[in-house]
Amino acid sequence: MKRIRTFIAAIMALMLWTPGAQAQRFDRGYDMSQPVSFVEKGTWMVGGTANYSLHNMDNYSFLVIDKINSIGYGLSVSPAFCYMVKDNMGFGLRVDYDRNMFKLDNASIDVADVGLEIKDYHAIGHKFKGAAIMRNYLPLGNSRRFAMVNETQLSVGIGQGKVVDGHNQDNVAGSYETSTSFGINLCPGMMAFASDHFAVEFSVNMLGFNISNTRQIHNQVAEGSRTSTSVNFRVNVLSVGFGIYYYL
Repeated sequence: MKRIRTFIAAIMALMLWTPGAQAQRFDRGYDMSQPVSFVEKGTWMVGGTANYSLHNMDNYSFLVIDKINSIGYGLSVSPAFCYMVKDNMGFGLRVDYDRNMFKLDNASIDVADVGLEIKDYHAIGHKFKGAAIMRNYLPLGNSRRFAMVNETQLSVGIGQGKVVDGHNQDNVAGSYETSTSFGINLCPGMMAFASDHFAVEFSVNMLGFNISNTRQIHNQVAEGSRTSTSVNFRVNVLSVGFGIYYYL
């Protein structure tokens, strides 16, 4: 029995011991001991993103909804600046402003011989958010034109909005809302220099933690509130952002 235990121990020792295993190193090409200076220390970055959308429906039909007459718009701007405290890393500030409006004159819904009409509905709101940001750049190999970039955001926001339902002219109903929010988000992406100073970039809000609280007053009488917490770790196609930045 003793010889069997000794034999098993010897076999296990041979399986665990491989000559030169400790000295072997697999190089995957990510040696950051001497990283390329993609964005040099002392560089300023300014730029941002912006988008605007407008819709106008005139007697439009969609699925079970007929005779849609509405108009609306959405506006979003997000300027930012950043200072590189060392090569490939910088700190700065980003400001977001969003405004949207939707006005529905009338729409009819007909499902299984049950009809419903909506008219004189109006909603408008805007949000303001400020975020402290940290940007990290990882050049692709030895390239000085293409790089991966990640922006970490610590944000605080406020917003206002109102909704008016005027289908009953003798009893117009309305709600007023105020909101506050807090969030931590990671936005990885890719960037490329189109010239020595101009760069284009796209990023995705992929990982984040957000808390928001909304307080509502209905008809200046009834009060209500809503609190929401979200943690996301996914790629949302609708959150892909494109921007133009200038480095000087």
